Amino acid sequence: MGNPDQTYIQPTETIDCSHPDIREVAVIKTRGLSSDPERAKALFYFVRDEIHYNVYMLSTFIEDFRASVVLCRKKGYCVQKAVLLAAFLRAAGIPSRLAFARIRNYRMPGELKRQTGIDCLPSHGYTQVFLHEKWISITPVFDKTLCKKLNVPACDFDGNDDALLAGRDLSGNPYIEYLEKYEPWADLPFEWLHERIFPIWGHKRPWIDGGDSKGHIMPLSGYRFP
Repeated sequence: MGNPDQTYIQPTETIDCSHPDIREVAVIKTRGLSSDPERAKALFYFVRDEIHYNVYMLSTFIEDFRASVVLCRKKGYCVQKAVLLAAFLRAAGIPSRLAFARIRNYRMPGELKRQTGIDCLPSHGYTQVFLHEKWISITPVFDKTLCKKLNVPACDFDGNDDALLAGRDLSGNPYIEYLEKYEPWADLPFEWLHERIFPIWGHKRPWIDGGDSKGHIMPLSGYRFP
């Protein structure tokens, strides 16, 4: 496969890789690293572990997905973290894009399942990076501290191969099942994403304070996707 076109290193409304804060962190985290795989690894682990996972940061407003906003808040859910990693990679001159899948999380917290009325996630997001003349899927979603707490494998990236969520937890029980993978996108497909978020959550901004979610039932919970 030849090198991808310039689309995959250009800034967009959400993948704002030219933002000074994004560029500064990308430079700091890749300083002294001589190859694209090394730089991609460093940026992956920064997003995985330093940007903490919080599903309640999910939003139905596009500005809450902007990479520079996610960096400022230092937390996000899977799509927001994927957008941030894509922005860092582009800031480092490494082509990147976004990918999505419908997954079942057998370890989905009971409270979240009760609130949303769903047993699978229709728009799990992750990043794809162009290395070694191919697109590689990498998932920076769950930070190492959270994985240890939940007794699930952390998603590790070696700079060469896909880094997807594991099918089993550390005790051998079912963990993540990929039900369907969708075509990748050069930019965040917000309208497509909104169609999958809104039926479950209604209009929503990020709940910055974790206590905001306690006892909350989504207004349109129970929606079933085809």
